[in-house]
Amino acid sequence: GVSPDEKLRSQEARRFLQSSEARSFPRPPGHPRPEPVAQRLFDLEPDLLPLFQYNCRQFSSPEDCLSSPEFLDHIRKVMLVIDAAVTNVEDLSSLEEYLASLGRKHRAVGVKLSSFSTVGESLLYMLEKCLGPAFTPAMRAAWSQLYGAVV
Repeated sequence: GVSPDEKLRSQEARRFLQSSEARSFPRPPGHPRPEPVAQRLFDLEPDLLPLFQYNCRQFSSPEDCLSSPEFLDHIRKVMLVIDAAVTNVEDLSSLEEYLASLGRKHRAVGVKLSSFSTVGESLLYMLEKCLGPAFTPAMRAAWSQLYGAVV
């Protein structure tokens, strides 16, 4: 059989990831729009709201959180990690130490593993909305594999 990592390194998977990322994450690099992912995150799992606190500030609603520059910056950083994974898809092990550190930080503040699935679904939703019919089942599978490898 072919391992998930080998599938991700295939030329077709790389092409799917890179072309769909280029169309969904507006440039300049490092400045993807975080709003679609963030909105979908709270639509799917509103109980995540208390996890997002900046300067000891509790948000009263998802809308309140979505208007926070600190929260939008946090989501931008998530998108940058995804961007780094696409860039390094042929050698995801190069990100292993960094990703493990991120995982520890998130666990320390109470983020559950299941919540990362919600983030993944939010990312797939954004890609589907941005790409429309061009977001094929094969492209969805490539993104799911990439996200699974990152998480």
